[in-house]
Amino acid sequence: MIHAQKSTAKFNGDAAYRLTEQFLAVAPHRWMGSPGHAKAEQFIRDHFKEEAAKGHFEADTFTANTPVGMYPMTNFIVKYPGKKDGIIVIASHYETNYWLRNINFVGANDGACTSALLMELGNYLRTHPPQGYSVWLVFDDGEESINEQWSDSEALYGTRHLAAKWSQDGTLGNIKAFMVADMIGAKDLNVNRDDFSTPWLLDLLKTAAKNTGHSSYIFKNETAVTDDHIPFRKRGVPVLDLVDITYGPPTEQRPEGSYHHTAMDTLDKLSPHSLQVSGDLFIEMIRLIDQR
Repeated sequence: MIHAQKSTAKFNGDAAYRLTEQFLAVAPHRWMGSPGHAKAEQFIRDHFKEEAAKGHFEADTFTANTPVGMYPMTNFIVKYPGKKDGIIVIASHYETNYWLRNINFVGANDGACTSALLMELGNYLRTHPPQGYSVWLVFDDGEESINEQWSDSEALYGTRHLAAKWSQDGTLGNIKAFMVADMIGAKDLNVNRDDFSTPWLLDLLKTAAKNTGHSSYIFKNETAVTDDHIPFRKRGVPVLDLVDITYGPPTEQRPEGSYHHTAMDTLDKLSPHSLQVSGDLFIEMIRLIDQR
């Protein structure tokens, strides 16, 4: 049984916000095959030079067969070794939608801020190495759909590839939890209760929110989101999607919110405080999973 107690987690939401700003300045448009996509990859590589020097940074490059042709994609895995046998994975996609390439879509909340969140988690883990399970940060590619009409077979390329790869090499059986960060930087943050997430991880998130004083930021809405956790869920891995799918004022045409997948998904819609809340929740989740 997990007992509630105050967390001592120290995550810097202001730093995560600044990293979001820097990432958007370097690579505002990051759809597959674009120059901005290559710049996004380099930004991630540059941030983790310290981990790469230790052999703890992996570039998982593959070629995806998409409706618009064959495209190279890359997942980045940053590893922080722990003291117990097992792995906690935290993932986020970093690219923008191919079908939005002709508008000024920068995906500030949808990809950029959660990539920055993982980078700041990396900063935290450098100074607070895992004392329990190892923690792997995954920057996955090809999460977004190729066409405007969503289809599982035309999205989630990076995590579908990674789940299959880790199934073949035996890594999958060592993953204690696969958690996803998606669209959790908006000023009006409310993490959904996702029906596709594993029940015990949802329960643990409720405890994590209570321990960190963030209960008011979760579970106002219940939904079922097809996100990067699905390929791992299908293979029996415990999964949790931290996502706030409603972004901006909902309309009849856009019930998911008027900023979602539009040119209005910009930095001014985000807040350091929301990133602070999200970072606190992930760090507390690591602690609680270690205790379980």
